[in-house]
Amino acid sequence: MKNPTVVFQKPKSVIVEDKEVPDIKGDEVLIKTKRSLISIGTELTILSGEFPPQSYWAGYGKYPFVPGYDNIGMVVDTGPDADRSLIGKTVASYSPHAMYVSASQKDVMLVPQGVSEEEASFFTIAEIVMNGVRRSQLSFGESVVIYGAGILGQLTARICKMAGAMPVIVVDVSDNRLEYLPENIVRINPLKQDVASEVEKLTKGRMADIVFEVTGNQNLIVEEFKCLRKLGRFVVLSSPRGPTYIDLHDYCNAPSFTIIGAHNSSHPPVETLNNPWSRRRHVELFFDMLRSRELDVSRLVTHRVPYANTPEIYKQLLKDRTRALGVVILWD
Repeated sequence: MKNPTVVFQKPKSVIVEDKEVPDIKGDEVLIKTKRSLISIGTELTILSGEFPPQSYWAGYGKYPFVPGYDNIGMVVDTGPDADRSLIGKTVASYSPHAMYVSASQKDVMLVPQGVSEEEASFFTIAEIVMNGVRRSQLSFGESVVIYGAGILGQLTARICKMAGAMPVIVVDVSDNRLEYLPENIVRINPLKQDVASEVEKLTKGRMADIVFEVTGNQNLIVEEFKCLRKLGRFVVLSSPRGPTYIDLHDYCNAPSFTIIGAHNSSHPPVETLNNPWSRRRHVELFFDMLRSRELDVSRLVTHRVPYANTPEIYKQLLKDRTRALGVVILWD
């Protein structure tokens, strides 16, 4: 069998390459992909090649690079130590954009009935956001400003609102992206309004309790601190592409801000009584919210792309990502 796989050959170069179908052994399962979601932030950072040569990005983004970590598919075979009853089940895995992928049985999660393959493909994005909101220590009634209305920002706004934040304010230069937000979320375009002045009005002069950085643009971060109250929390939920030069006296020590990193790797490795919110637990919660319709991400799907056309969609995204949120690759 052929195994079409998305590959970044070098910066700004994408192909769909036929690779070998993975051999499975031990407790591994073989999955035939149905849907996978492009992570616009992470994948375009690697594809662009625009990051410092000695950075984390440079160590992670080695070419040729096989992207993807939001994979939904059906189990078609198992290794000798895996549960054969999984065959025919729909599962989520942190696998790349490829027709056939393999994963350890312990690393896949069942997608429950009532959750579509398309919506399920947002699962990694959801767990990143849930972890970031938990690390922010958001409490009921606190005010939140979110910089960036991309796919991470969209989910951050919705989950902060569900957690009791008020007001929830999202800042983005794209009116198109802002239009995808629910009506109970405040929208600010910094090209048309002064953000700090608007936040001051909306918070009755107190300024924001929490600011989430979700743009990935390291050059915006200093400006974002202006919305934060004294002793407020600044959460880096994005993965900025380069260094930010900041006066730690003026932007941390004097106002006594707390700066919180919220990379997905900060999840606890396993569920414990003291901290039950592992990646798996967050994914389970996400699926439950989809099934109950407390959360709806279907409207966030802006593009559906047959896998053969992925080089073209990546080219379009490199040129302009402001009209893209959920970009779903179709594998059937």
